[in-house]
This record gives sequence, C-alpha cells and structure tokens, in this order.
Amino acid sequence: MSRRVIVIGAGGHGRSVAEAILLLGRDELVGFVDDGADATAKVWSYPILGGTDALHSLRVHADAVVVAIGNNAVREKLYAKVREAGFELLNVIHPTAFVSPTATLGPGCAVMAGAVVGTEAQLGEGVIVNCGATVDHHCRVHAFGHLGVNACMAGGSVLGHCAWMQAGSALGYGVKVESGVVLVPGEARSV
Repeated sequence: MSRRVIVIGAGGHGRSVAEAILLLGRDELVGFVDDGADATAKVWSYPILGGTDALHSLRVHADAVVVAIGNNAVREKLYAKVREAGFELLNVIHPTAFVSPTATLGPGCAVMAGAVVGTEAQLGEGVIVNCGATVDHHCRVHAFGHLGVNACMAGGSVLGHCAWMQAGSALGYGVKVESGVVLVPGEARSV
C-alpha cells in the first residue's frame, strides 16, 4: 500500500532519506518539514510545508513521517510530536542496503546506502544506520542510537539509547556502549 510521506528535516540526512524513498518507488513524497528552513524554499521540486508546529494541520496531506534528523536527542523529542499528530513512523531502507530477514526494526528507522543489518540484529525505534555501516549478527541498537558512515558493530555488541558511533568507529564482539555515549571518528572499543 502506497503512503503519502513527509520527511522531517531538509538538511543532508533528510535529503538522503528522501532520495531513498524516491528510489524505492513505493510511497509518495509529499514534502519536507523543517523548523529552520524558509517556508517558501523547496528541496528539488518538493515544498517545505512548514515547521514541526504545523504537523497536526498536515495530517490531511500525509499518512506517514520519517524523522530525518541526525541529532539523537532532537530526533527523540520529535517522535513525541509525530505520534501526537497521529502519523505512522515509516522505516526507510535504501535499496542498496541489506537487512536480514531475521533482524527486527522498531518504527522510524533509517538504513542507508550500503549498510548491513545482520542476522537477528535488533534496532530500536528511531535508529539510524548510515551509509556503509554494519550492525552484525545479534547486535542491539537501542532507541535513537546512531551509526555514522562506515561505523561497525561486531557480533553481539550493544549500542545504548541515544548513543552515537561517529564515522568509522568500531565495537568489538560483545562490547556494550552505555546510553548517550559518543564515539569519535575512528575510535575502536574492544573487550
């Protein structure tokens, strides 16, 4: 079933998520919502429909929303607004990503180009697995966790709530990262 979709966030990540929606060709992209954008602006040929305070009024124009904001805390706060407005939270999986059929994804996840989500991995709501990132077998990414470009979680590792693995960071087998922790680019953690 085709849905009418709004992307919250008209910046780089929002545009990447919108592009994935268009490449998938299942759903109709209605436009963007962005608190910092000029309401007369467009992204490609798609309008900026207003700020997040307009979500309730936009419910008649769309069925689903993707919150495409990289900042974990902001993304989490926006989920409450989206739910309150009655939208479905859409998962977007880029057509070049691989998600195991035994993996589970909470609502509103974004799995970007070239990413891999392995066997029995678990993604909580609002998780971002960015371009080329790997969530190996039996890993868990708690709600609003974020793997940056080429970040890698080895089998059985755990990324806590709102934790962020920046570009190229890595977790060894079974490593657990607490909530809110930020790993710097290239940082590796092992047991």
